[in-house]
Amino acid sequence: MSNILFTKAKLAKLQRYQKGSSEVELENIELYIEMGDILGFSTDDALKLKNSILFTNDSAHTSFNITKRLKLINKKNKSKTNKNYLFWDIENFSSISSIFNDIIDKYEIADEFIYMAANPDSLYLKRAEWEANLYDYGKTLYSFNFIKCDHGKDVADDVLLGEFMNAKITNANVFILTFDRELKRTFYRCN
Repeated sequence: MSNILFTKAKLAKLQRYQKGSSEVELENIELYIEMGDILGFSTDDALKLKNSILFTNDSAHTSFNITKRLKLINKKNKSKTNKNYLFWDIENFSSISSIFNDIIDKYEIADEFIYMAANPDSLYLKRAEWEANLYDYGKTLYSFNFIKCDHGKDVADDVLLGEFMNAKITNANVFILTFDRELKRTFYRCN
């Protein structure tokens, strides 16, 4: 099978994480497996390759360094304080466990100091996944300062920024967690 669907070079690449999680390749393997079931030929090697790709992708996602997306926005260096705030652009995140382990627990951020916003489209698409992940920590979206906002591009970003400005935070470390560089810059400018 390997030689039929992929070159040796491609097979070597599939042993490492590929941008897009190798979706097209996995679809081709699935089709090959279905054909094997219909035509009666062995697909054991295809199943091994599929499982290898899935394992590689899972490992890449779980070992993803989420702290690279975290930015301290109200000062150059984190200070000793008992108040840490997190403004979390949740719409771009699926893996919540790393956020708890590497950020919320590490910086001892209390639930009431965590702000999140999501538009209805994101809620429709990801709410069940977010809630299932949060359940593992005994939380729901409403354990935090969660705001459901209107439809539109960057609406959730504007809501988070508004919450930050209205909070008038002093004597605290303020973090933003997002993939959006422009949002980080906007928070920094409004500080």
